[in-house]
Amino acid sequence: MQLWNFTLGSGFILVGILKDNGSPEILCAAITLLYTLALISNGLLLLIITVDIRLHVPMYLLLGQLSLMDLLFTSVVTPKALMDFLYRENTISFGGCALQMFLALTLGGAEDLLLAFMAYDRYVAICHPLNYMTFMRPGVCWFMVASSWILASLSALGHTVYTMHFSFCMSREITHILCEIPTLLKLACANTSRYELMVYVTGVTFLLLPLCAIVASYTLILFTVLHMPSKEGRKKALITCSSHLTVVGMFYGAATLMYVLPSSFHNPKQDNIISAFYTIVTPALNPLIYSLRNKEVMGALRRVLGKYVPQHTPSF
Repeated sequence: MQLWNFTLGSGFILVGILKDNGSPEILCAAITLLYTLALISNGLLLLIITVDIRLHVPMYLLLGQLSLMDLLFTSVVTPKALMDFLYRENTISFGGCALQMFLALTLGGAEDLLLAFMAYDRYVAICHPLNYMTFMRPGVCWFMVASSWILASLSALGHTVYTMHFSFCMSREITHILCEIPTLLKLACANTSRYELMVYVTGVTFLLLPLCAIVASYTLILFTVLHMPSKEGRKKALITCSSHLTVVGMFYGAATLMYVLPSSFHNPKQDNIISAFYTIVTPALNPLIYSLRNKEVMGALRRVLGKYVPQHTPSF
């Protein structure tokens, strides 16, 4: 078969989630609504955490980073998918595909690690409250944030460079919403079985190690909460942890289905739905999950709106 790679004008065709859908206009409107919700909710949460000095604590520093990652993650994928549908133009350049893959892997990996650090933060706050500001001092928090970004970007760079070094066959159609490793390897004109095994092992390691840390943290938290003398204290701790566990469940569930399940269990339609869930749906829901039951965030929102939204007193 004719090979192509790095040639002038060469690129891929992103079939996406909207093509061959029974009601593409309705789905397009739903995706637009979710993307708008993600922009507003994550942007507002970032603004609140930045402006309100009462939220300048480790928990909300990490939450702000999560909102930033969600905001960037959905923006890597959603605008391109919507513009392709509206302009009937599904092509993406070779360089654009590599960039999209690198950014998606970086942001997904960084969020994966950050969720584990957030679980550790909750463990320290509930199990060692007197030493909280020692264990979670600013230097430690920023080390967690930097580690998430750096480790994820290094892993993403290695995978992106190696994936894109393959020569690809004449077929340029990617039956997916974005450029991801499993779908691109199907177009490679080479035996990629060893690399697929490496991707699988890396994916399992990158997902399961943080997930084990999260499970360990919440096991210790559960023991501590059950021995709390105050019913109100138990309720507050469980509410705080339930938000994080909901986000963890959505993110790790989708990522596990995408990167841990063997390729024999995958099909294009299923992969598209899973990818759309963690790149479009989850970023829109995360800030709502964290905010709606959090009195501190809602109080900060009222203070910020009261500060920046002019209050008109009716005249009689």
